[in-house]
Amino acid sequence: MSFSGSVKEELATQISPARHCQLAELAALLHFCGSTVEEGRHLCLDTENEAVAKKSFTIFRKTFNIDNVVMGAKSRLLPDDEAEAKVLQALHLVEKDTGTITVGEPVSSLLIKNSCCARAYLRGAFLSIGSMSDPEKSYHLEFVCSRRAQAEQLIRIIREFQIDAKSIRRKRYYVVYIKEGTGIVDLLNVMGAHVALMNLENLRIVKEMRNSINRRVNCETANISKTVNAASKQIEDILLIREKYGFDNLPDNLRQMAEIRLEYPDAALKELGGYLEPAVGKSGVNHRLRRLSEIADRIRS
Repeated sequence: MSFSGSVKEELATQISPARHCQLAELAALLHFCGSTVEEGRHLCLDTENEAVAKKSFTIFRKTFNIDNVVMGAKSRLLPDDEAEAKVLQALHLVEKDTGTITVGEPVSSLLIKNSCCARAYLRGAFLSIGSMSDPEKSYHLEFVCSRRAQAEQLIRIIREFQIDAKSIRRKRYYVVYIKEGTGIVDLLNVMGAHVALMNLENLRIVKEMRNSINRRVNCETANISKTVNAASKQIEDILLIREKYGFDNLPDNLRQMAEIRLEYPDAALKELGGYLEPAVGKSGVNHRLRRLSEIADRIRS
C-alpha cells in the first residue's frame, strides 16, 4: 500500500465522539464527493473510494441513525425525504429561500467554527480529494479541488493551524499543496493521522542523516582532492627548482623544506612541520612552500 493509502486507511478509522465534529467531517465528504440527482432535488455520493464510503456510512449511522444509505453516481443517497431533509438542515446544504441543494459550495462557517471541527473537516477533505507522495522520494501533500472557492476555503482552514499551504491551477482543477516536510507533519497531526506522522518522522530522520553523511563525505572528498592537488603542484615546483636552479642556491630553510616535501609527498602541512628542524607550525610550512612556488614561477617565466 502507498503511503497516501495508509494515511487514508488510518483516517477512515478516526471517528470523533462529538456530534458537531462528525457533522463537519460529513460536510467535507459531501462537499467534495457529493452531487445531486433527479434534477438537483436529491443528494447522491459519487465515490469509488472505499475509505470515503466507509466513513460516510459510519457517520450517517452514528449521527442520524440512518443505515440504508446508497453510494453511487446516479443513486439517491438517503432513503426518504424526511431523512434527507434532516441531513440537509444539519449540514446547511440547502438554501432557505429556494430549497436548492448546495453541495460543492463552501461549507458553512457554522460547521467549522471550532478548532476540533476544523480538524474533522480537514480529515474528511483528505479522505475525499487528498493525496501524498512517497516521502522516501519527496515531500508533497495536495488536495485537488474542482472549484476555486473550495480551494480558497481549504487554504484558510489549513492556515488557521499555522501551516503554510499554497494553491496552483492545474488544467481545470485548483490544487492546494504543502511541500515542506514540517508542514506535512503538522497537518497529519491536525487530522489525527498519528501513526503516519511517526512513520514520516522516522523517514525524515533517516533521510536527513543520510544527507548529512553525504554532505560530510563530499566535503572531505573535496578537501582531500584539494590537498592532493596542492601537494602535486608543490612537488612539481620543487623538482623544477632542483633541475633548473639547484637546491644549493636556496636559503637553508627553503632547501630543508624542499627536501622534506620530496621525502614525504603525502604528508599534511602540519606533519611536514614536525619533520623540520627546528619544527615549525602549519602557517610556517605554508609560507615556505609559497616562496618555493614563487621561485618556480620565476624560473618558468
